[in-house]
Amino acid sequence: MKKLLIPFAIVGLLMSCGEKKEEKKAGFEMNRTKKEVKTTTKSEGVPVDMDNKGVGPIKSVTFADEIDTEMAAKGEKTFNTLCVACHMVDQRMIGPAIKGVYDRRSPEWVMNMIMNPDGMLKEDPIAKALLKEYNNAIMLNQNLSEEDARAVAEFFRTL
Repeated sequence: MKKLLIPFAIVGLLMSCGEKKEEKKAGFEMNRTKKEVKTTTKSEGVPVDMDNKGVGPIKSVTFADEIDTEMAAKGEKTFNTLCVACHMVDQRMIGPAIKGVYDRRSPEWVMNMIMNPDGMLKEDPIAKALLKEYNNAIMLNQNLSEEDARAVAEFFRTL
C-alpha cells in the first residue's frame, strides 16, 4: 500500500510545483513590488524661469563667491525648525525638494517665496503653478525677517 502512495505523492509534488496561471479579475489590484523612488529635483510641470524675481520686498540678492558658513549654519537651523515639515532636501514631499533650487529659480524669487508666500501665491505665475502641482498645499508664512530668509537662502547654496 505504501508503495502505491509514493508515485501519487511524487506526481502531486510535481503538479504543485508547476507554474500557476492567474486569472485577472476586474476591480482593485494592489502591487506590492518596490518601486524606484524618484529623487529628481526638477518640477515636471513648472517651467524654469531664472529672470522672475517674484513678488515681495527682495529686489536684488548678491551672493559672495564663498559661502558664509556661519550664516548657512543659522539658515540650516531655521530650515530644520520650520521648513522640514513640508520640504526635504533631496526629494519631493508636500513641497518641492530644495536641492538645486537655484538651478530653477532666482535667489530673489526664493527669498520672496520664503518671506511673502501669500503675495507670491496670489500674483506670481510660477508660485501659482507650483501650488497647482503640489495639490494646492499652501506654503505658510513663517514671518521670517529678511536676515533669517537670507540665512536660509545661504544654506540652500550648500546643498
